[in-house]
Amino acid sequence: MLSLNRQAIALISDHADPAADIGCEEAGGQNVYVRHVGETLASLGWHVDMFTRKVHADDAVIVQHSPHCRTIRLKAGAETYIPRDRLFEHMPEFVSSFQSFQRTQGLNYPLIHTNYWLSAWAGLELQKTSGIQLVHTYHSLGAVKYQSLVEIPQVASTRLRVEREILERANCVVATSPQEQETLRSLVSTRGQIEIIPCGTDTDNFRLTSKAHARTQLKLGTHEKVILYVGRFDERKGIETLVRAFALLKEKDLQNLKLIIVGGSSANMPDGDERKRIENIVNDLGLTDYTLFAGRIGHDILPLYYTAADVCVIPSYYEPFGLVAIEAMACGVPVVASNVGGLKFTIIPEETGLLVEPKDIEAFANGIHRILFDDLWVRKMRKQASANVNQRFSWTGVTIQLSELYRHVLARSIMHEQPWSYKVPSINKSA
Repeated sequence: MLSLNRQAIALISDHADPAADIGCEEAGGQNVYVRHVGETLASLGWHVDMFTRKVHADDAVIVQHSPHCRTIRLKAGAETYIPRDRLFEHMPEFVSSFQSFQRTQGLNYPLIHTNYWLSAWAGLELQKTSGIQLVHTYHSLGAVKYQSLVEIPQVASTRLRVEREILERANCVVATSPQEQETLRSLVSTRGQIEIIPCGTDTDNFRLTSKAHARTQLKLGTHEKVILYVGRFDERKGIETLVRAFALLKEKDLQNLKLIIVGGSSANMPDGDERKRIENIVNDLGLTDYTLFAGRIGHDILPLYYTAADVCVIPSYYEPFGLVAIEAMACGVPVVASNVGGLKFTIIPEETGLLVEPKDIEAFANGIHRILFDDLWVRKMRKQASANVNQRFSWTGVTIQLSELYRHVLARSIMHEQPWSYKVPSINKSA
């Protein structure tokens, strides 16, 4: 129930259900971001409704996360999985379902925070018939994605147009790193208001704990050198680069190496095709006995995998932010990551991890080798990595910044579009 003392706001996350299990198809960083932002905003005094598309007929329409935060699943097309590239035709129904929910509940959302370009389109449509204030986070950019694709989807021109319109017409766009801001300015538009507010991580869940205990729980050997990947199966995530780097390390006759790949959904989903491709590469390279496909792992167990690892590898071709990096570092695990996007913002080279060029198999192998076999340096990095995340990327600190941004946007709407004077507040590093 909405309290009279709370301002209701809406977060829209069309395909990424905040209440979904993390790690399956269409459930990754965006789901984590929206859910944690929503729950933490509620703890700061807002009433937060998070809207997504209903994918399964037997899913609850409303999931109550806390007294003032809930996920609401709207009808938009058949109640089944639909790939993102084919969702746009169902977005008008999503908007109608959103408006119907507002009417039946007697709710008014003066501010909507949209996530991903499809949600941005919905926000722009809602803006046409109401005085809502729009804040947007991209999570992924078509202008970047299409540079690496051989076959460009039919929806590409629509996506690029919407990504430009939301930057130019939203009250504010939230970039999660300075690198994302630079990309938006160079590839999308020089117009529009951008503020940099990073993603966060749950520093109560992801934190320094006993490596020996984690390995015991996961039945891993004390002397194994564990290399970890966490994320979706998607060609752009660069898992093939990691597997081939692992093969190079095995060729050096290094002992006790183990590769653990966490993530993925069922075989009949699109990411099942990519998983099968990676499994075939692992088999062809003779790595099957040294590789574990752990599958989807819940966030209650995931910290054990990070803590048990000697190094976490993020070989993505591009990441606007890269939540896995800060989850790993929060657990004291050094990372070897692609020198792209927000990873250049979250990782401090030589202090919390290493950055190498994407797709450079030898560079990844060398970076992994350095971390695996320099114990003194790694012990220092473990402490630095965890402290860095706690100082810069706690959800509380991040969401306080978003909350203050929302208040500024709403205040400007009352004052009839005064000149933009907002500055991201500095957050106490212990937050």
